Amino acid sequence: MNYGFVRVGVATPELKVADCKYNAEKIIEMMRDSEDKNIKIVAFPEMSITSYTCGDLFHQDVMLDEAEKQLLRILEATKNTDIIALLGMPLRVDSQLFNCAVVIQKGRILGAVPKIYIPNYSEFYEGRWFSSGLKLKSSSVKICGYDVPIGTDLLFEAENFPGLCFGIEICEDLWVPVPPSSMQAMAGAVLLFNLSASNEVIGKHEYRRELVRQQSARCTAGYIYSSSGIGESTTDLVFGGYGIIAEYGTVLAETERFNEKGTIIYSDIDIFKLLNDRRKNTSFMECPYKSEVRKIIFNINENFDYNIKRYVDPHPFVPANRESRDLRCREIFAIQTAGLRKRILHTNLKKAVIAISGGLDSTLALLVTVNTFDKLNIPRDNILAITMPGFGTTGETYNNAMQLMKSLKVNYSEIDIKPVCLKHFEDIGHDAGVHDVTYENVQARERCQILMDIANKVGGLVIGTGDLSELALGWCTYNGDHMSMYSVNCSIPKTLVKFLVEWVAENVADNDTREVLYRILETPISPELLPPDPDGRIQQKTEDIVGPYELHDFFLYHMVRYGASPSKILFLAQHAFKGAYDKATIEKWLKVFCRRFFSQQFKRSCLPDGPKVGTISLSPRGDWRMPSDAEAAVWLGDIE
Repeated sequence: MNYGFVRVGVATPELKVADCKYNAEKIIEMMRDSEDKNIKIVAFPEMSITSYTCGDLFHQDVMLDEAEKQLLRILEATKNTDIIALLGMPLRVDSQLFNCAVVIQKGRILGAVPKIYIPNYSEFYEGRWFSSGLKLKSSSVKICGYDVPIGTDLLFEAENFPGLCFGIEICEDLWVPVPPSSMQAMAGAVLLFNLSASNEVIGKHEYRRELVRQQSARCTAGYIYSSSGIGESTTDLVFGGYGIIAEYGTVLAETERFNEKGTIIYSDIDIFKLLNDRRKNTSFMECPYKSEVRKIIFNINENFDYNIKRYVDPHPFVPANRESRDLRCREIFAIQTAGLRKRILHTNLKKAVIAISGGLDSTLALLVTVNTFDKLNIPRDNILAITMPGFGTTGETYNNAMQLMKSLKVNYSEIDIKPVCLKHFEDIGHDAGVHDVTYENVQARERCQILMDIANKVGGLVIGTGDLSELALGWCTYNGDHMSMYSVNCSIPKTLVKFLVEWVAENVADNDTREVLYRILETPISPELLPPDPDGRIQQKTEDIVGPYELHDFFLYHMVRYGASPSKILFLAQHAFKGAYDKATIEKWLKVFCRRFFSQQFKRSCLPDGPKVGTISLSPRGDWRMPSDAEAAVWLGDIE
């Protein structure tokens, strides 16, 4: 099973100007090398058989004949290789000369695609030699003795790989307001190849890289770009030999320019992920410009390299780069603040009520609330922060809560819930020595009741503290910590919460607050609903019960964001967490995730309002609409 991955490559060979034989030799070498790397489709630069900088030699039939002769040589030399190669060469059709990409596989030519936009400005004067593909009259051309489909309307589709379809554009085609690749994507192409000969001038590299990245994002596609380098004429221009592979706005691989030797880069494109996102994005197919296409059918080698050639981020919600992470935290904190600000202004409630446990979630919610009140010029003592120690509260978290509230100068208080919980146990006939779900949930619901009643008393807003990961797992008490009047953390995954608190500590907090925030960051994650151990330390650790949050956040991201099957998620997780978790451990917690995600939907169906901060939200009014009685059987079966 390939899980939707196809390996693509960019080859930049050493070339000699107008020496087609030499160039063919290098192409053959790189095709064989590419196949050894299990590359399925490889793109060579524009005019790779002749070289791009031939000038008026393009008017010489002797060179054009030689180019075709060497193409035949390439076909014969690679007839036993399964790899698909995209080669650049000039083709004579309809008494015109066209700058073309020729697609070959197993010794045959699948088709030829001419360049549409012919640059004829500044250092470019291609119009002297080539016609636009739009001037093509014929639908086929004789190449190497074979009738071959030719046209700007060609797409290439795999018969034995559902969804694998690619289109081709050439160099300048990318630089126009509406690139041909946009139309190709609308017609079904999920891979977009560009054979280019882009010279180097100051500032061009960054712009070109961004063009490729943005076009891959705009088209929800993989974009594979190959440009001429070694061996092109330097009479007036220099070519850097740049190659880049991008997927949906993310650069997967790129070459270092000005390499002295030929280079091959490759990566694995996730076709199924791209198709899923296209189906979810209802605007994707709404473009009014539609074009008729001819599809060339091929079969691809189904051998799959399970050591996929791409980085699989174990923490997709958390940027690995410190600068990027800080920027994300800054933006999320601003979104949370803006959401709460609007809600306070709308309700005209100038007070907030919030439970403080000394853990990460309530800490972040309090920090957001304080920041919001500061921006609204509402005194901080209008924030009623309440710590409610229960049977599992430890001295560590109690002290964290008290010191945090004091350092932030909010209106703080303490309400011991143990006596009322014991009375409630007595009322409902529950043995307080039985530490079951009733024992735990009574505490959570008592805290919620206190918060709601105080809010009613003072005319305030109960601020929710629960996070996205807890919602996904249903790790919250229905009508307990599950409920609030506005939930500021509801779309923030647990793996990101601690970085947000850390960012506030380093960039917003004063010295006193910073110290207590660092202590909170070191505290184990726990609901503290069960008694501590004999030494007074936290005994109930969430991740011991439901599993590591970093795994669950990984599962959540790939399932909800891209619709990945559990088997594919398991495959990806093995790569992402190699050396950290073995397959059996990942599989165990993935099953837990699937069971809980389905069984706990009823809690998500009645979530309080709260701001969406990232690409994933489980709000029943926004991103995620799921019946509460849906069965998990198919998803669990897929793991086996």
